[in-house]
Amino acid sequence: MNRPTVASYCTTFLKPEMLHIYRQIKGLRRYETFVICKERQSEDLYPMPEGGIEVAPGVKSNFLRRFWLKYIKHEPAIVYRGEYGVLAGLLNRREADLMHVYFGHTGVHLLPFIQRWPKPTVVSFHGMDVQTRAHDPSYEIRLRQLLKASRLVLARSQSLLDRLLELDCPVDKVRMNRTGIPLDQFPTINRSWPDNGAWHLVQACRLIEKKGLDDAIHAFAAFAKVHPQSQFTIAGEGPLLDPLKKLRNDLGLRDKIHFPGFVKGPALCDLFHSAHLFIHPSRMTADQNQEGVPNAMLEAMATGLPVVATLHGGIPEAVRNGVTGLLVPERDRAGLERSLHDLTDSPATWERMGAAAALDVRENFESSEQIAKLEQAYDEARERR
Repeated sequence: MNRPTVASYCTTFLKPEMLHIYRQIKGLRRYETFVICKERQSEDLYPMPEGGIEVAPGVKSNFLRRFWLKYIKHEPAIVYRGEYGVLAGLLNRREADLMHVYFGHTGVHLLPFIQRWPKPTVVSFHGMDVQTRAHDPSYEIRLRQLLKASRLVLARSQSLLDRLLELDCPVDKVRMNRTGIPLDQFPTINRSWPDNGAWHLVQACRLIEKKGLDDAIHAFAAFAKVHPQSQFTIAGEGPLLDPLKKLRNDLGLRDKIHFPGFVKGPALCDLFHSAHLFIHPSRMTADQNQEGVPNAMLEAMATGLPVVATLHGGIPEAVRNGVTGLLVPERDRAGLERSLHDLTDSPATWERMGAAAALDVRENFESSEQIAKLEQAYDEARERR
């Protein structure tokens, strides 16, 4: 019996920070899949089998037909520009049984197609895509329409799910879609207490505002005055690299804070194994950009790293305050510093929280279980009317 086919639509496949999406797509077992995208990136990071990627072809414009559809029929842009026909033809040719659209803003763009396509569509939300756009009041209207038109709506964290309900997503169609971690790639290890105070802190993320990297650097600067042998590794790439390096240098920490760039796979696991603490002080930005559950944080916890982070987004769903780590309010640099000292002043506390972090990830974020839940959502979407 042939397995059903889900078309995984992701406008750019894939940006380096989208590992969680790659893991979902590659982890499917009961469903066949292929990816539809407009741009192919990071082929070395995210290889796919032959035929696994469909780069949507450009659309040839017919002026008269476009004029008729736009000004006479008043069709939406996705129709009069020809994208609708291209996508429909591609899905029919590949005999897709349903479509999974990654990211809410992509779903908004595809809304006219989703409203007309006779087969089910599932849309998943991952963080910044729940935010509305102050400069475009119509966007929220279309976002709310998307939530009603989609057969099921998936949220990466409870905080995102709650936000979708605030946008009037029907409660009977929203489902949790947690990040899954391949635990075999991030084994737990026993770490030694650094008697000389040579603590190694690590943060791994995209270098953008919502990750709170400047707060982490300031908290580490204060911590390093008490523990001058400590080091801080910030792994990742992004637009804030140069400003963060300047901040490091201005604080006199050039030899203590390191920026190795984007680290992946076994090298990332080795980095976590060399560390004693994971810090991740995320915060809400002015445009309401928020986290789901940070992927790298879960991977670090899986290796037995306790966490110092903030009460932000989906972080409290993964870090139990006082059990697997310590959480403080957003932008609370003094609170971050206190938490670093609280964890590093007690060998028993540090060891207990690290062990609990590894156990929690294994119980709640194991990859195969999360893939099974995703495929159950696909089953439900196909059965719903």
